[in-house]
Amino acid sequence: MASRIPTSTSVTESAVISAPFSSVWHLIKLESFSSFWSALKHSETVKGASPDTDIVKWLFKDGTELEVKLEAHSTIDHYITYSIISAKPQLSYSSVVSTIRLFPITSGHHEGQTFVQWTGNFSSDADAGVIEDAKFKRREALADLAAAVKK
Repeated sequence: MASRIPTSTSVTESAVISAPFSSVWHLIKLESFSSFWSALKHSETVKGASPDTDIVKWLFKDGTELEVKLEAHSTIDHYITYSIISAKPQLSYSSVVSTIRLFPITSGHHEGQTFVQWTGNFSSDADAGVIEDAKFKRREALADLAAAVKK
């Protein structure tokens, strides 16, 4: 029987984006991720899934397809929460719920910029490789977001 290395099943990455809050918040919509995240080839709303559910398909450049469901959205607290509901190829873990939260920086050296935090909470069957991959994908996406708002 193979033993697993105990690992945290959550990841948090963050960045200060050198752009006004409104410029960054405008891009934080599941269907808009392909406009900044270089790993994504295409993102589109899944039609007909449910009138009460927002589902978006993300097609990555490596051929991976994810359907993500918007679980929560707040224009007051400036966050979105989403889960992966299907994947091709199949994921090695059962589930993940992710949240992207934005904060306007209102004072100090970074005043007028935006703090972005991207978390992921994985099911207990996610291994250390999954968590590391999620960390680096979030870092890459945050760097891409920073570059997109500078254009």
